[in-house]
Amino acid sequence: MPEIVRFARVVDEEGLRWARVQDGRALFLDGAPWLGGRPSGQGVSLEELGLDCPVAPSKVFAVGKNYRAHAAEMGGPVPAEPLIFAKAISSLLGPDKTVLLPRESTRIDYEGELGVVIGKRCRRVPPQRAMDHVFGLVPVCDVTARDLQARDGQWTRAKSFDTFCPTGPFVVTGVEPADLELSLRIGGKERQRARTSEMVFDVAHVVAYVSSFATLEPGDLILTGTPEGVGPLTAGDRVEVAIENVGSLFFGVADEE
Repeated sequence: MPEIVRFARVVDEEGLRWARVQDGRALFLDGAPWLGGRPSGQGVSLEELGLDCPVAPSKVFAVGKNYRAHAAEMGGPVPAEPLIFAKAISSLLGPDKTVLLPRESTRIDYEGELGVVIGKRCRRVPPQRAMDHVFGLVPVCDVTARDLQARDGQWTRAKSFDTFCPTGPFVVTGVEPADLELSLRIGGKERQRARTSEMVFDVAHVVAYVSSFATLEPGDLILTGTPEGVGPLTAGDRVEVAIENVGSLFFGVADEE
């Protein structure tokens, strides 16, 4: 069994810093872990630090309708090939932060997902080698303005409002993504539950497919799809996205002022 290692981006008096998390301590690195960041020899208790978004991608892609039951609940067929869309980098949000509900939308949904962080540059990588280019895994939520998604006819605006991609708290290595339990709860009440083995297109095929049209760089983030059970967010909600062996992402929800 490979060792499970957790990486974070933390905040201290010097600003944002990369760190390996071990035994409740943040061991600082001199760079992003997927770029070969090495231990600096410094470390402090994680409780003394703030946690920021643990990824800094050049781009964020996501997969639509990658669970059969979710495709059915959305009223459409399972895609014949991965249905890829992009989310703006400015939609990224760190753990324990607040998703803001914009006034332009009257229906904003949660979509709990497994996120994949790229570790090595790749272009047109075949599926059988795609996992060699994956650094680690992270819990994410693909927040979606559902009414705008339907109205616009394409998904960029609906998926890309500021705060619409909560991510974290840690990027985790040493975990095989093929069959992990994924769940989403609001106020402790379960709304989504599935296993990643239920994906139509597994992680390797998704990474290979995206790399067929876009060069993937270390640190890039791919959201791999959500299971059935999506529904609306309401101001005051407390949301948890939990993934087996990867961790739990928590975030709040509020109306945008």
